[in-house]
Parts: sequence; structure tokens; C-alpha cells
Amino acid sequence: MFGLGYAKFDSITYVIQYKNGKVVREGRGLAFFYSTFSSSIAAVPLASNDLPFIFNETTADYQSITIQGQLSYRVRDPRQLAELLDFTVNSAGIYKKNDLEKLNQRLVNEAQAATSAYVHSLTLKDAIRSNKFIEEQIQAGLQSSPAVAQLGIEVLGVNILAVKATPEMERALEAEARERLQQEADQAIYERRNFAVEQERRIKESELNTDIAVEEKRKQIDEKRSEAQLQRAANDRKLRELQVQADIAVEASRADLLTQQTANQRQAADAQGYVTEATLRPFRDLDWRTLTALQNNPDPRLNIALAFRELAENAGKIGTLNITPDLLDNLLKDAPTPPADAPKPSRR
Repeated sequence: MFGLGYAKFDSITYVIQYKNGKVVREGRGLAFFYSTFSSSIAAVPLASNDLPFIFNETTADYQSITIQGQLSYRVRDPRQLAELLDFTVNSAGIYKKNDLEKLNQRLVNEAQAATSAYVHSLTLKDAIRSNKFIEEQIQAGLQSSPAVAQLGIEVLGVNILAVKATPEMERALEAEARERLQQEADQAIYERRNFAVEQERRIKESELNTDIAVEEKRKQIDEKRSEAQLQRAANDRKLRELQVQADIAVEASRADLLTQQTANQRQAADAQGYVTEATLRPFRDLDWRTLTALQNNPDPRLNIALAFRELAENAGKIGTLNITPDLLDNLLKDAPTPPADAPKPSRR
């Protein structure tokens, strides 16, 4: 119908109807008819938005960095936001101006302003490693910003995706980091080799200590063996001394025995000599002829032998003596046969 329009919005949109400069209707998800000649409608989206951002800053050592991130926000007071920015829609529900981009740019500017002072106090290396701290600075700056508060915006969160230096500086940092890592690797290799050398030294020292302990044990064993040998030698010496003393005692006893035996034999010989002397003493002064006669031997050959003895003793007084062979033959014929081992008489 001419001059009459119909508007319908979803539940995530806050609608404000102005008529003749006054608010006649407002709320979420409204649907109504309105006069196109006297009414204007502002539709403020209430859904949370993710706003990506990227901006450049300079560190304390005059190095350029690029901060890339994303912040999430939602409209806390849509009526206040509608008073500052134009969210008016036409009869087709299309925004007449794109003030949403203006809102996003203001938030990005506030985020950059909140982090600028903090980044300027950092060196390049510290800034590259300070993502979390930059997030905290941006979120705290946005929450305390009067401009954000006037817009009726609530910041839900800030995420820093990357903090990068220029490509040349990144290559320089990579080279420096590479050199540092190489040095750390060399240091690790050195420490590992040094550790291996130290372990080898400890092993050698342990082996030497073991050898020393073994040598000490061997020394103790040798000392014990020497002591045992000395003790054995002393015992053997004592045994030999006792044996010698026993032999001396035996020899002394044997010498005493021999002396006694000799004395006894001497006494026996003296007694035997005395008996013999006493027995022969009566015959000592007798003539041998008397002794021969006392034998009372009836053998005529003995008498003939005694006769020849007398002739021999008185040979100097005899002039001529004739002895016939017949006489000798008769004497030898009647003589007893001598034993086999008896000496044979010689004839001259």
C-alpha cells in the first residue's frame, strides 16, 4: 500500500523506530507496519563479531613489527550505539550507510593505541615473544577506553595470531638463532664429549682403584703367607732343635751305654785274664817236657817228634846222625788224615 511499509527483523537484531524524531518502538526481533513518510528504523545487530586486525609498530630498538590478531566484541547498549553511529535501514532492510566498518575501524584504532606504548618499550626479540602480554594490553586498553564505553561495546576477547618482523630482520634473526642453536649444539656436543671423557676417567679411576684394592689384597695375602711361612719355619726350627736335642740325648745315653759296656767288658776281660793268669800261673815255671809228659799221650809219633826236637836243640853236639826214609814213611803212614782245610806239610 502506498506510504505504508512492513518491517520484520530477526531476534538477534535490536530495532528502534523513530517517528517525527521520537522513539515510538524498540526491541529485539520486532515485526510491524510503519509509515514510510514519517518513520525511520535503526537496526543494530546484537550478535558477537570477530574483527581481524593488522597494524605496524616500532620497537624500542627502532625495528618495525607487524601485529596480526583478532578481537571479539558485541553490542552491549544498542540504543547508545545507534545514537553515535547510523544503523538506519531502508524499506528493504538494507543499511543506508556502512557505519559498521567505521565501528570496526574505531575498535582497531583503540587496540593499536592500547598496545603502542607497550610495544615501544620492548626490543624486537622481546616483542616477538610477547604475544600473550600484547593480548592482555589490548584487552585491558579496550575495556578501560572511554571511546569504547561511549559506543556501548563490550570486548569479549583478544587473540594475537602473529608478531612478525620485516623479512630482512626475520632472516637476520633466523641466522642469529641458527648460529645460537649451532653454538648450543656444539656446546651440547662438547658437554657430551666432556661427559664421556669424565665418565671414562671415572671408569679408569674405578678400575685403578679396583687394581689398587686387588694389589692391597694380594699384599695382605702375601704378608699372611709370609707370616705363615715364618711361623712354619720357626716351628720346623723348633722341631729340628727338639730333634737335635733328642738325638744329643740319645747319643749321650748311647755314649754312656758304650762307656758302661766298655767298662763292663774291661772288667770281664780283667776277670778273664785274672782267671787265665791264675790258672796258668802254676804251669809258668814248668819245663815243656814236663807238660808234655803230663799230657800222658801214648802216641809214639809224639815221642819221636819230641826226640827230633831234642836232636835239633843239641844239633851242635851231634857229629853224625842217620835217619832212614823207612822210618819217616812208617811215621807218615800211621799218621791220621788231616782235614781238607788244614795246611799241607812241606818237604825239604
